[in-house]
Amino acid sequence: MALPSGTLPNASPETGLNGHAPAVELLSGRERFKHYLQKVGSGEHTSRGLSREEAGHALELMLLEEATPAQIGAFLIAHRIRRPEPQELAGMLDVYRRLGPSLRSAEPALCFGMPFDGRTRTAPIYPLTALALSAAGLPVVLQGGGRMPVKYGVPAIELFAALGLELQGLDLTTVQAGLTQHRLALVHQPDHFPLAESLTPIRDDLGKRPPVASLELLWTAHQGPHLLVSGFVHPPTESRAWKALELAGEAMAITVKGLEGSTDLPISRACITARAQGGDGERLILHPRDHGCYDNDALWQDLESWREQALAALGGQGPLATALIWNAGAYLWYGGVCQDLAAGVARATDLVQSGALLDQLRALIQWRHDAS
Repeated sequence: MALPSGTLPNASPETGLNGHAPAVELLSGRERFKHYLQKVGSGEHTSRGLSREEAGHALELMLLEEATPAQIGAFLIAHRIRRPEPQELAGMLDVYRRLGPSLRSAEPALCFGMPFDGRTRTAPIYPLTALALSAAGLPVVLQGGGRMPVKYGVPAIELFAALGLELQGLDLTTVQAGLTQHRLALVHQPDHFPLAESLTPIRDDLGKRPPVASLELLWTAHQGPHLLVSGFVHPPTESRAWKALELAGEAMAITVKGLEGSTDLPISRACITARAQGGDGERLILHPRDHGCYDNDALWQDLESWREQALAALGGQGPLATALIWNAGAYLWYGGVCQDLAAGVARATDLVQSGALLDQLRALIQWRHDAS
């Protein structure tokens, strides 16, 4: 929840924060932000976590550029070192939900949360998975930006463009229409959330992922019933996510130790996933070998090579086909379309072999052309 302009948590109009009597309602955003910076950046033994309201207010001051770039950079790096706490992530989610874009679907959607800084080592599967799920009748919401620090990996917008589906430069009304008509939406931060995009130059200067990167894994623009799937790399990140998602009221969430922190399930090893419930996780280990989907995870080469492999996979051929069937099958199960994982893999195989995925891609390309 945003705080009234000019006020600070735990400060009274009579005494202020230090027992003196300043008129706190006259404090600038820069002065107000100092309070939060002092709390998180005062050292290993004296720094303190922010409350949910404080964390939300701090992020709001950053997004609205009421804090200075120096303050924002100092806060983000100090917060990274101390690590964001669950209530802080929940407070930041409050602000993204209030200030960010909003989409809705008639049916419960599946929303993917993965690193905005893209992929550099393994070939992405999620654009193909999204086409499979949407072809099966499950609305899918993705999000991302352009080439983002610190990895500057290939983002979703470039991957879809390589398939002939140009999703950049659309207004949110058109994105909503695509979700309604074809059950697929990509929220592109430069187009749809310029307030958040304003932090990108500061992220570039920092050279390290800030806490906002953790927030992006937990946020979705979709409003209403949905399953949120959040990628992670380190176990402490996952456990914080469970608690933050509970505080934020996410009723259905899955955490995935995917490729490069994404939601792409590997086929070269067991897949570590969990259902987030009540601030904890119910561990679910998926074994691709048990379903005939074991193979090497394809490596990233370049966009043109990926395009050829991706189009082949949509027709059931090439090095990405097995990974596509495995991912689509698992998420058809998680999304409630199929009763178990085996049924999900079988359904995904049928979708690929029938040509439904290529048909879905062609329908989306035609929709995009008509929307121009």
